[in-house]
Amino acid sequence: MLKNYFKIAFRNLSKHKVYSAINVAGLATGIAACLLIFVVVRFELGYNTSQLNYHRIYRVVTDTKNGDGSMAYNPGVPAPALEALKADFPQFEKIVAVNAAGGNQVTLLGDNPNAAVASGKKIIEDNGIVFTQPAYFDIFNSKWLSGNPLSLNEPGNVVLSKSIASKYFGDWRNAAGKFLKLDNTLLLTVSGVVEDAPSNSDFPVKIFIAHDILKQYGDKYGYSKEWGSLSSNYQVYVMLPPNMNPASLQPQLNSFNKKYYPVHEGQRFNKFQPLSDMHFNYRYGTMGDHSSSKPILLTLALIGVLIIVMASINFINLSTAQAVGRSREVGIRKVLGSSRGQLVAQSMGETFLIVLLAVLLAAGIARLSMPYLSNVASVPADVNLFTTASIVFLAIVLVLVTLLSGIYPAMIVSGFKPALALKSKITSASIGGISLRRVLVVTQFSIAQMLLIATIVAVSQMNFVRNADLGFNKDAVLVLPAYSDSAAIGRMQPLKQRLLQNPDIVSVSFASDEASSDNNWASNFAFDHKKDENYPVFFKYCDEDYMKTFGLQLLAGRWYTPSDTTHEIIVNETLLKKVGVLDPKQAIGKVMRLGGGEWKPVVGVVKDFKANSLREEVKPLAIMSRRKDYYTVAIKLSLSNLPKTTAQVQKLWEQTYPEYAYTSHFSDETIQRFYRQETQLSLLYKIFAGIAIFISCLGLYGLVSYMAVQKTKEVGVRKVLGATVGNIVVMFSKEFTLLISIAFVIAVPVAWYFMNEWLQNFVYRIHMGVGVFLLAICSSLLIAWITVGYRAIKAALANPVKSLRTE
Repeated sequence: MLKNYFKIAFRNLSKHKVYSAINVAGLATGIAACLLIFVVVRFELGYNTSQLNYHRIYRVVTDTKNGDGSMAYNPGVPAPALEALKADFPQFEKIVAVNAAGGNQVTLLGDNPNAAVASGKKIIEDNGIVFTQPAYFDIFNSKWLSGNPLSLNEPGNVVLSKSIASKYFGDWRNAAGKFLKLDNTLLLTVSGVVEDAPSNSDFPVKIFIAHDILKQYGDKYGYSKEWGSLSSNYQVYVMLPPNMNPASLQPQLNSFNKKYYPVHEGQRFNKFQPLSDMHFNYRYGTMGDHSSSKPILLTLALIGVLIIVMASINFINLSTAQAVGRSREVGIRKVLGSSRGQLVAQSMGETFLIVLLAVLLAAGIARLSMPYLSNVASVPADVNLFTTASIVFLAIVLVLVTLLSGIYPAMIVSGFKPALALKSKITSASIGGISLRRVLVVTQFSIAQMLLIATIVAVSQMNFVRNADLGFNKDAVLVLPAYSDSAAIGRMQPLKQRLLQNPDIVSVSFASDEASSDNNWASNFAFDHKKDENYPVFFKYCDEDYMKTFGLQLLAGRWYTPSDTTHEIIVNETLLKKVGVLDPKQAIGKVMRLGGGEWKPVVGVVKDFKANSLREEVKPLAIMSRRKDYYTVAIKLSLSNLPKTTAQVQKLWEQTYPEYAYTSHFSDETIQRFYRQETQLSLLYKIFAGIAIFISCLGLYGLVSYMAVQKTKEVGVRKVLGATVGNIVVMFSKEFTLLISIAFVIAVPVAWYFMNEWLQNFVYRIHMGVGVFLLAICSSLLIAWITVGYRAIKAALANPVKSLRTE
C-alpha cells in the first residue's frame, strides 16, 4: 500500500513538473537558509559552554556612576583587588587574575636566550596574550600536551597553545625549553603546551605568561598597585562552590566596595558577571574578537522560521489551487472504496516526497554556501555543517514542513463529495481556496516587505556611518606602530624627518592612538582652579603635527608647541560645555589639572570630532604631548602613487626599527572594524530579503500560471471581444497588486518598530522617513508586476482560436 502511494505520488509530481519544481525550489531555498541560520545561532549560543564549570564561573566587573548621572562599565578591576578578594571572600573555590595584552611582538630566539633580537624571527600577535596564574587552568579546563600549570608560578615562564607552538617551532613537541622575547623586553622560556581553545570561546588565549612578572614591568603593561587605577585589561575570574547563588554574596560585596573605594563611595562598585552573560553583553566585552546579541540571534532564528513559513505558503497555495483539477480522480477513488484516511495518507505522501527532495537539495545548497558563511557571520570557515544536531534539525524540519504544508491541502482533497467531484462541480470558491490563498499571499508579502524595509534601513544606516562627518580626515592616513622604550624613543624624530623628505608624504605625527579608535583613557580632572569635576575627562597624547595629519579644526587659540612632556593642553567643545564655558575664546588661558598633577594652561579649543564609534556620544577630551606614551605614528599620504609610497614608508620604518616587525593599516580600516557586526547584519538582511522575495515571486508565478490555465477560454473570449494585451495583464495583476498593498500596510508598523529599536544602538543615526517605506512598496510592486506580467503576457499573446478550443 505504502509503495503504491509513493508510486502514485511520483506520477503526479512528474505530471505537474512546473508546479513541483516551484515547490521544491521554494522549499529548498527556505530550508537551506534556515539550516545556515541554525548553524550560526547554535555556534553563537555555544560560546564558552565547553567549560566544565560553565555555570559556576563569574567575572568581577566594575561599574562607575559619574556625578552627572552617566554610567561607565569596565570588565576590569584595580590590580590590588585580586588579593583583597582572596582575603575577604574565602568562600570562593578558585580565583585568578588575567591581564590581557594585545598588539605585541614576539621574537623567536630558539635555544639561545642571548641571541640578538634583530636576527630573530619577529611576529606580531594582535591578541591572545595574557599574564595569568596556575589557577586559570583550575577554572578554565584545558588539555595539557606538555608541562603543567605550576610552571606559571615562576616569573619568566610561558605556556603556548598547540597551534602557536606549531607556528613558532614547526612542531609543538619542539617548543619546550625554547626562548621568546616579548616586545624586546621580556625574556620568556616555554614551559608547556596546551590544546587550543574551541573556536566558540571568549578565551582564545595563545600565550600564557607568568603573572608575577607584571610587577616588574608595570608601566609597560598597565599594571598599577593603586586602587584608583582601573584598566579593562586587568580582569579577575572566580569559581563559586556548587549550588552557591552569587546573589547571596551581594551584601558582602557591597561591604567590600565601601571598604576599598572610600574616595568613590557610592560611585564605583564591583559586581559578579556570569560567564553565561559574557558573550552577549556589549557593555563589558569579551577577551575574544567579538560579542554577540541574543535579540539579534532571536531575530535571525525568527527570520529562518518566517522563510520556512513562506515556502510552505507557496506549497499550500499551489496545492489548493490544483485540488480542483484532481477532483475527478478523488471522486473515482472514493467510489471505488478509498477512505478519507487513505486519501489523506496519499496526499501527505506526495507532500513528504516533495519536502524530502527539498531537504536533500537544501543540504547541498547549504554545503556549497558554507565557505561564504564567514563573510556574513562571525563563524569560522571550517565549522562543521553536518553534525548530529544539524541532522536532527533537518529531520525535525522535514516532519514539521510536511505537516505544515500538507495537512490543509490533504484535508481539502479528501473532503470532496464523490457526486460533485465526478460531475466536475468542485470549484476554488466551493472549497474556500480563494480566500485562503489571498490571506496566505498577504502573509507572504508582509514578511518579504518587512525584510525589505529592514534591509533598506540597515544599508542606509551603514552608508550614513561610512559617509558621516567625523570631524577629521581619515583618508590616506597610514598608521604604524611606534615604540617608546629607551632604545627606540630617540629614533622618533630622525624617522619623522626622513619620512617628510618624501614629496608624497604630507604630514607625520606620533601619538598614543589615531583620531578615532577604541582607546578610552580617562582620568578625574579639575578646571580653572576649581575642585575635581564629578565625571572623567578622556585624553590623547600626540605631538604638534597631529592636527595637520588628521585635519582637526581649531575653534580658538593655537596648537601647543613641541615638547616631550605635557606643558600645554588642547580641549574639545564638549568639555567646555560640561564645565560651563560657552565661548571657546574664553577658555584660552584657563588652567586644567588631570588626576593629582600640576595645573597646565589651555592654549586651544578643537572642534568636536568622533574619537570613538558613532554608537557613542562625543566625550570631553583633552589633548596633550607626552612622548613616552606615543604608540603609533600616523602618516598622511598623497593620494597619488599610494602603493609606491607605502612601500617606501615600510622600508624606512624597517631601517629605523630593525628589531621590530612591521605592521600597518589605514585609519579608515579602523573605523570599518567598529561596525563589522552591523555590516554583517546589513548583508544578512540583504540576503534574506532577496530569498524572501524570490520565494514570494515563485509563489506568484505558480498561482498566475495556474490562473492562466484555468482562464484559458476566458482570455480567448476577451481577446475575440477586443481586449488588448494590456487589459489581460491588468486582469491578472490587479488582485495581486491589492494584496501586496494590504501586506505593506501590515509590514510597515512591525518593521518600523524593530528597526527603530536597532537604530537605538547608534547615537548618530538616520531618520526613518517616508522615503524608506515608499522605496519598499515600489520595489515590491515592481518585482511582483514583472513576475505576474511575464506569465500574463504569455497568456495574453496566445492564439484565441486555440484558447477557445481548450477543454
